[in-house]
Amino acid sequence: MTTNPDVVVLREGTEGLSMEPYAELLRERLPDRTVALARTPKQERELVAEARVVTGIGIDEEQLARAERLELFACTFAGTDHLPMDALEEHGVAVTNAGGIHAPGIAEQAIGNMLTFTRRLHEGWRRKQRSEWRHFQSHEFTDSTVTVVGLGSIGEALVQRLQGFEVDTIGVRYTPEKGGPTDEVVGFDEDAIHDALSRSEYVVLACPLNDLTRGLVGEDEFATMRPDAVLVNTARGGIVDTDALVSALRWNKIRGAALDVTDPEPLPADHPLWDLENCLITPHTGGHTPKHWDRLADIVAENVDRLDAGDELVNQLLAPESA
Repeated sequence: MTTNPDVVVLREGTEGLSMEPYAELLRERLPDRTVALARTPKQERELVAEARVVTGIGIDEEQLARAERLELFACTFAGTDHLPMDALEEHGVAVTNAGGIHAPGIAEQAIGNMLTFTRRLHEGWRRKQRSEWRHFQSHEFTDSTVTVVGLGSIGEALVQRLQGFEVDTIGVRYTPEKGGPTDEVVGFDEDAIHDALSRSEYVVLACPLNDLTRGLVGEDEFATMRPDAVLVNTARGGIVDTDALVSALRWNKIRGAALDVTDPEPLPADHPLWDLENCLITPHTGGHTPKHWDRLADIVAENVDRLDAGDELVNQLLAPESA
């Protein structure tokens, strides 16, 4: 077994993907460094104890206690709330995430959902299942207003792809003074958000779930939204009050919703959202892409080089002074 490896790839895969091709891509990008794939719990314990960089879903405090050479943990998820961040900081370990690698796919799916509602493709699919040749009315996406809540990598990818559709865009971000790629940029204060909601045919949620955004879209927000508005949630289920959403969809307070995330998640089989024709649901698959490992390997390989140079890391979330 490899001793004192530069990079250790943990054995547990992400999104049903094997870690073996990820390790191989890292070897291609880092030909002068040793990349080891831990295939068993025993190998994981031994390799992490000697590693300089570890990448995988998570690392526990027991592993950290033995990892005397560890300088960087590269999480293969965008979310890191499952990590022992205090312990990582205490051990002087920097932390990076996979932020941005899912943005193209999520943005494309959000646009697909908006176009589905615009052209009422879901109604066409229902009529096809019934072998029913009967016309129905559709809408145009052109001249619509799209509010994008969150202008991080996903929001920016979405706005980039909206160019050419001849729509007006409003961006919501924590620091509106920074501006952004949308026609307008506003903050998260209630008045600004409600003003944006009142003018938008489409509202796309692309922000993280935190104390500020939990329950951001609830009964009051649905009352403000236009009756022809569509909510697209690409972010986290907890940003939307599920009971308020069910009510808004049942009583046609909004035109529809497209959900890649739900609260609760997974959505129980007997949940009322499944039975609503104006609600499209996908099982948190918006970020799935065959380029997952390629994009992540690019980030991690660059960070190994940056670590050697003492430069700031890409997607860095934790930068202890001793790291």
